[in-house]
Amino acid sequence: MAKWQKVVAVTGLAAGLALTLSACGSKKSSSDTSSNGTTTLTMYQIGDKPKHYDQLIKRANKILVKKANAKLKINYIGWGDYSQKMAVIVSSGEHYDIAKADNYTVNAQKGAYADLTKLLPKYAPTAYKQLDSAYIKGNKINGKLYAFPVNGNVYSTQVIAFNNRLVKKYNIDISKVNSYASLNKALKQFHAKDAKTVALAAGKGFKVESNFDYPLGNTLPFGVDVSDGGNTKKIVNQYDNPRMIANLTAMHQAYEAGYISQDAATSNTDYPINSLTWFARQETQGPFDYGDFQLNNTAGQKDAIVSKKITMPLKSVSQSQVFNWVVGNGSQHKELAVKVLGLINSDKKLLNGLVWGEKGVDYKQAGTDKIKLTSKYSSDNQMAAWMTGNNKNLYTTTDITSKMIKERNSSIASAKSSPLLGFTPDTSSVKTEITNIQNVMNQYIDGLNTGTSDPKPTIKKMDKALKAAGYDKVQKLLQKQYTEFLAKQ
Repeated sequence: MAKWQKVVAVTGLAAGLALTLSACGSKKSSSDTSSNGTTTLTMYQIGDKPKHYDQLIKRANKILVKKANAKLKINYIGWGDYSQKMAVIVSSGEHYDIAKADNYTVNAQKGAYADLTKLLPKYAPTAYKQLDSAYIKGNKINGKLYAFPVNGNVYSTQVIAFNNRLVKKYNIDISKVNSYASLNKALKQFHAKDAKTVALAAGKGFKVESNFDYPLGNTLPFGVDVSDGGNTKKIVNQYDNPRMIANLTAMHQAYEAGYISQDAATSNTDYPINSLTWFARQETQGPFDYGDFQLNNTAGQKDAIVSKKITMPLKSVSQSQVFNWVVGNGSQHKELAVKVLGLINSDKKLLNGLVWGEKGVDYKQAGTDKIKLTSKYSSDNQMAAWMTGNNKNLYTTTDITSKMIKERNSSIASAKSSPLLGFTPDTSSVKTEITNIQNVMNQYIDGLNTGTSDPKPTIKKMDKALKAAGYDKVQKLLQKQYTEFLAKQ
């Protein structure tokens, strides 16, 4: 699924949108301690319940009882309902133990989550040491850590993914694509041969990427230029940046030429990755995607997708918070909850049983850390790797070579870290202005990013509306706090 079709967590924003949280409400608890001293911890997870949940949790609990005298009971809440239901759970005083973080920064500041700064290194030392420092910096709020991040794609890069079957069919030259402007040349070649197929899949929520990171999320006009040679000390309106304007102009040219669907700004049309309904699309890749391997795996066909990078690899705030486990501040078993999370992230047998299934049934061992999946394996039966535990401790299938793993580790070490990591602005004094600014952006953002609107005149009108909404006041506040933050680094 394309990045612009996913639900994205916006950090440091929407304080006014969260329901009032009470970390010290009633003493109602969903944990349970049996007569033999084994404690069952309650975990809330987002998404669909695995079809083989009963089998996998039974295997997991055998290990947890042995190593921590604990069991897990996982309650699943659907993607569309999670935020609302978790807010109700917390505000009602229900004391859950572990949960997938929701609106992490805001809820941590409101006291919904336990402070793990000292608990993680004490009760989950192995897993804590295995975390990339970007995860720790990116999740600290005023110097305190409230999250146990899942170690996975710690950096991301934006790529243009091409439907390789169509590339080969029409002999399209994509060798020189490294930007939106150079992409248009390939789109023109394709459109001339197949005008009925969408050349560039884009829709509502699509974002043009230009090597920026964002203190308040990418739906607001506050960014730091992290490109080589960019001014990383200044918070600016990314839409005023010449590079961004050039990229938006290229998108507008593609739109006017008919390469992009004419209703893209309002469309939620799905373009299945394994279909021939599109020629090019924008995707996010990280180190555990092993280049185009994961895209091809999702497409269900080897060499179905080939991609070209258009941004630099960046360890950003949003990547560090892709999936955070948190411990409820009202939990009566905080230390045990941290210990269990530590085991999930460091015990290979436990983690791989949750993600890959049962040895000998869902997979066969093909080496110390290598497996071969059987015909009985299905991702619907197990937990997803990116939202369970440390991906580095997962077995890799025989398709992943030692060279790919070496390149993965090398790319993680060399990826650039955003200067915004660890910066948590206090926007309590400008909540009204931020709401007004967001309302302005809602009018313009989809039109600009899908190429529907002509960027230069549109940005001029948008900037005028932003100024009236209080942009200067918010930018000045953010800049002051950011300058102070940088001085302490």
